[in-house]
Amino acid sequence: MLQVKLTAIGNSVGIVLPKEALAKLKVGKGDSLYLVDSPEGFTLTPYQQDFDDQMQAAEKVLKKYRNAFRELAK
Repeated sequence: MLQVKLTAIGNSVGIVLPKEALAKLKVGKGDSLYLVDSPEGFTLTPYQQDFDDQMQAAEKVLKKYRNAFRELAK
């Protein structure tokens, strides 16, 4: 377990993540993280929770309109 401290950032409050946490999350300055609420508490993750659902919806559209997209690509 790593301890982090809250710090003032302008008119807001933020946390500074140690290098070890950044390395494990595979993120760096400028990357986005998501705070996910779950029954066990909050989880900090670099992955958007509904991304898989969005990709499945996109694949359905691409498959349904495959010929139209092929013509548009010409």
